Parts: sequence; structure tokens; C-alpha cells
Amino acid sequence: MTFYSYLKEFTETYQRHQTEDVSLREAYCIAVQSRYEFVPMQPEDLLAGRKRVLPVGFSNEPLLGRSVSWFYDEPRAMQALEADGASEEEIAEAKRMLSFWSTQETRKNLRQAYPDDIKEAMPEDIYWEHSEVAFPLYRIVGAYLDYETLLKLGIGGLKKRILSYPQNDFYRGCIIALDALSDVARRYAQEAFASGKAELSDALMRIATEAPQTFLEAIQLHWLYSLISGVLNYGRMDDDLGLFLERDLENNRITETQATEILCSLWRLVDARKTVFHGRIIIGGRGRKNEAAADRFAMLAIEASRVVAEAEPQLSLRFYEGQNPQLMKKAMDVIGDGKVYPMLYNDDVNIPSVEKAFKVPHEEAEQYCFFGCGEYVINHKSIGSPNGIINLLKALEITLFNGWDMLDSKPRGKRFGNFETFATFEDFYAAYREQLAYYIDKLARQQEQEYLHCAKVGSFLFISMLMDDCLARGKSLLDGGVRYLGGTLETYGNINTSNALYAIKTLVFEQKRIAPKTLLAALEADFAGYEEVRNLLWSAPKYGNDHDGVDALAADLHEYVCNTVRNQHTGMHSYMVVIINNEANTVLGRFTGASADGRCARQPMANANNPAGGTDQNGVTAMLNSLVKLRTDIHAGAVQNMTFSPELFNENRPILEALLRTYFQNGGQQCMINVLNRGDLEDAIAHPERHQSLLVRVGGFSARFVTLSPDVQREIASRTLY
Repeated sequence: MTFYSYLKEFTETYQRHQTEDVSLREAYCIAVQSRYEFVPMQPEDLLAGRKRVLPVGFSNEPLLGRSVSWFYDEPRAMQALEADGASEEEIAEAKRMLSFWSTQETRKNLRQAYPDDIKEAMPEDIYWEHSEVAFPLYRIVGAYLDYETLLKLGIGGLKKRILSYPQNDFYRGCIIALDALSDVARRYAQEAFASGKAELSDALMRIATEAPQTFLEAIQLHWLYSLISGVLNYGRMDDDLGLFLERDLENNRITETQATEILCSLWRLVDARKTVFHGRIIIGGRGRKNEAAADRFAMLAIEASRVVAEAEPQLSLRFYEGQNPQLMKKAMDVIGDGKVYPMLYNDDVNIPSVEKAFKVPHEEAEQYCFFGCGEYVINHKSIGSPNGIINLLKALEITLFNGWDMLDSKPRGKRFGNFETFATFEDFYAAYREQLAYYIDKLARQQEQEYLHCAKVGSFLFISMLMDDCLARGKSLLDGGVRYLGGTLETYGNINTSNALYAIKTLVFEQKRIAPKTLLAALEADFAGYEEVRNLLWSAPKYGNDHDGVDALAADLHEYVCNTVRNQHTGMHSYMVVIINNEANTVLGRFTGASADGRCARQPMANANNPAGGTDQNGVTAMLNSLVKLRTDIHAGAVQNMTFSPELFNENRPILEALLRTYFQNGGQQCMINVLNRGDLEDAIAHPERHQSLLVRVGGFSARFVTLSPDVQREIASRTLY
């Protein structure tokens, strides 16, 4: 199947149904798209399901695109045509079709529909190419699906449930979409049979119409539905699949070794998808239906992450006081072996925090899940797509320079007068907070506008079918269907800003050791000729050392930003901060001038709530004490990365375990642990060919160290190793 044949069929299908209900149009187009995007199995695959990202199509988040819903990528489309050896006539026709798609692209049309004040505050979309305080993001992510219902009913049972309702176009679109999924399963069944994989072929044929009965059938349906739906994270898999595994083990249909091999095959398929920031699989925690069966699956899942040492899936272990201790022991052993998974999430802190932050009942808070880089949602009950970015340190820069971007030499944001005119730190801090409020208002309304626009052009049928309460209401995800429609805002530069504000407070206003004009001149010169000023700023107390003053200011800024975001009056159930930094702390740093914490221009910012690289100098206990001072019940996720030496983690395990136990008892929300030697990172920078398999925690995700850009590598290497 060539890309030209796909483009022609997909475009003609869209145009034929262009005036019909959006659910029907989407369904007919997905039926075409699914025949082209699913690609053949590899000989080593024990499960079916590999998918390519097409240059034109419909998706909740095209992984290689810049849009949502209806998307197209003309450069990639032309590359695909060239690779297929398309004729001149086909290329000419393809260009005409791509010209049509340029008028239908959701991102472009949404951008044009923004009110003028949003366009003014966020004139650019691509945060890795432009200097701005805030950016919109175009995606609908964060959905965790109701796999329990899927596996209980199967495709056929789900269709029967849909047909039991008084029919409308949304329901009719769901039926067409499910038929497309059945066709995918049947095609893979034929391929598996031809490859001599008879058991897999039988499983695929069964799940095309019936509910799964075995572990193989259940995990296969789980995977295919995840792929066709476009979700990037895979749920509380131990809870959804544990009973299938336990039943097969007890009936001798499968051995633990065979089950682990199937999981390892799934892990490799997840990694092959290359979702980078996603691929979450969650195990452990409160609220599971059958803990014994789930724990059995969870132990094998941890082993699979030991065997398949890849960047994905991002295995994540929820735990609580009284949970099966073997899960944590196995997790610590694997982490100590140098693996970056599982990540650890403390239910005893997270559940009450989610209950309060999301304003949901306790039993729903028990079903919290985290996706991507660590954003929280309620399992198959809420969506919390992070559709905006704000650079807190850039906002401080333009406030200091009276609405001026000193790197891009352009006006930005609000003007409050020259820095020298502020009589007190409180006056300046109030102006900075007002600057943040200006951008937060625009970002909240931008997210609401994106949801409203996307609801008008698509239904995200496969996600809607397995999200409460879409089927019961007969409405799609964004059109009044989902129980809790939430949005989130990614914040960056939090800690550098806190450190900079504290330095300004103490050195400029209280001690008057740096004159306001001198500070501005030093920042504008990137400290060239102002080395003494930089030394004063760098030597000022920093967050991460259990210093009451700077930690209190960090906590105050944290609460202001989180509460200002939460108090936005939009049509969403919730709008909250996520402090989940991926590598964007480094990318945004490239467009941020020198800052009053002593950081030089264009250098990385601290990752999430973690201390800036190398500034936590009072030991690991002091660092952890600073972390727990930031409230966890006013946002939708934050990241704590920790790097330990093999000597501390493995040779002094009782000390390490006591340290983490105290951190969690004191309110630690989660931790993502790297166990490595600093020498390994330094040698990997100098000799990447020797360290091709070295995995590191970047932010809320992991990656092979040698694949990261040099400045991201340097930022990771700068972090304190304990």
C-alpha cells in the first residue's frame, strides 16, 4: 500500500462525508486510516500490533506532527511519496490534496480562531524555536481508558451495549469504529497464521468478535485497542490483567516464564512506538479489585523492565503502608541494578492530595493515574491534557526589564515601570505575580477554546467509548461526555525563579549590596564585566538546602501559581499546574536571559521542583526536606528526580531505605531514581560509542543518554549525585 493510495482514499472519504456529523466522518476516515497505519509484525513478536504515524490523518496527538484532530505534515508527505516512487502525475495530485488539507488542519484553524488578546500573548506555537513567556500546545492527551469494561465485554459486547441506547450519530460512529478494530484483528490473525503462530492467530480471531478468555487474548485486545485509540499510556495494567494471568497460571495454560516472555514482547512493542514522554504502565496501589492477582502480574512486570532495559514503557509503582513488601523489594533491587524503572508513587500522600486538588470523592481519588511526564488524572473518569506552557523565569525577566525581552529585543507581556522605581520587594513581587496572572488567564482560555474547537471537528471515538460517562450520555469526550473535563498547564523555571526572587529580595532590597541599575546591567551583559555581582547572586541561599528563607519564598510562589491557575473561571471541571519538566527546562533555557540566581543566559533551568544543578550542597537530607515544603494538594503532578551512587544505593541499602522511608512519611509524593556513577556520564559525553545503552532520568521521562542534545546531557550531569 503506497502513501499516495492512502492519501487519495483518505481524502476522498473525508470529502464524501464532510457535511455529515463529525462522529460519522471520523469513523469512516478511521476505517481507512487503520488499514494503512497498522504494519506487519516482526518475527520475534509474541503479540500483534505495530503502528506507523502517517503524514495525514486524524489523531489525539500526532507524535511527529504539530496538530491535533485533523492533521497534515507536507514535508513528511512529500518524503513518503518520494520513497514510494510516486509518478509525476501522482505527486501533482498529491499536492492538490495536501493543499486541501491545509484548509482543514485543526491547529491552523484553531490558531486563527483565537481572540486577539490570546494571539498577542502567545504569538508563536513552537517553544523550541522562539523566545516567549507562554505557548499553546495542540493535543488531547491524558486519557486512561476503562480496560476493565473492554476486557469484560470484548468488541462484540461493547457493540451490544452501544446498540442498547437510542441511536444517534455518535453511537453509529462508535459501531463503525469498532468494526474497523475487528478488521485489524482479523488481518493480524491471517498474518499470524501464515507465520506459523497458530495460538496467536486463534487469539486474534476470537477477540475480533468475542470477549477475551485467556491472558494472551486479554493482553492482545488491550494492546490493539490502545494503538487504534491513539492513547499513549496504558492504565493500571496489573488490575486489568491480573485475574486473566492468575486464572491461566492456576489452570496450567501458561507458566510464569511464558507470561514474562509475553510481557517482554509487549514492553518491546511499547518502546518501538517511541512516544518519548509517555508509555506509562501503572502497577500497585490502593483501589485494586484483587490485590493478590494484581501483585502476581506486578512482580512479572518489574522483571520485564529488568530484562527489557529500554526508555519505554515507563513502569510506575504505586505503593502504600501495608502493601505487599515484595513489590517494593523487587523494585529497589531492579533500580539498584541501574535500571530507571519502576518510578515510585506514594499513595498515602497522593490519594488525599488528588482528592483535594481535583475535588473528587475518596474512592475516585484512589484511581489516580499519571501519564506522560507525571500529570495526574482519574482513571477513565477525567482528562487533563497539558495544552499550555509558561516559563516563570522568562516572565521574571520581562518584569525586571519593564515588558522587554532582552534576548529577542521585543516587547512582551505587561509593563509595570522601571525596576528602579519599585520601593520594596513586596511591590516588585506583586508586579511579577500580576505578570503571571496576565499569562495564566490567556492560557486557561486558550485551553478552553481548544477543547471547544476540537469538539466541533471530531469525537475521538475510541477514547470516548471507554471514558466515563460518554456512552451513557451519548456524547463524545469533549462534547459533554466525559465525567471530569480538566486541563493542565506546564510550568518551567519554578526553582530558578524562586532562587532569583530571594536573591533580589535580600541583596537588592534588604541588604542593598547590589543596586537595581547594576543588577539590570549585569543581567543584560550576561555578567561579562560583572563577575562580582554574579558571585554574590550565586552565593545567595538556594532552594534544596533546607534554608528557611528561600524555601519559604519557593513555597509562596508555588502556592500563588498553583492557586491562580486553579481559580481560573473556565468551562472545565479543573485547570491545574503540572510541574513535570521533560527536557523543556533546558530547551526553554536557551531562550531565557541571565537570571538573578546567578545562572548565565541560555543555560538550562532546574528540572521541575528539583534544586538547580549543583546548588544543593547540604546533603541529601536537606534536599529532601526542601522538597516536602511544597504543597502537593494544589496541583496535578510534580516530578522529583534523585541520583544516587551505586555505593549508597546498594552497599548501604538500609541507610538508603530509611532515608526514602522518612522522605515519604514527611510528605514525599514520588521519586524517580537514577543509580549511576558520575564518571559514567562524563565518559559518555566524551566517548558516546562506549555507552549506547546508558539510560538516564531526564525529567518525567527517561532516554538513552547518548541520544540527548549536548546541553541536556550537561544539565543532567550537573545534578547532585548522592
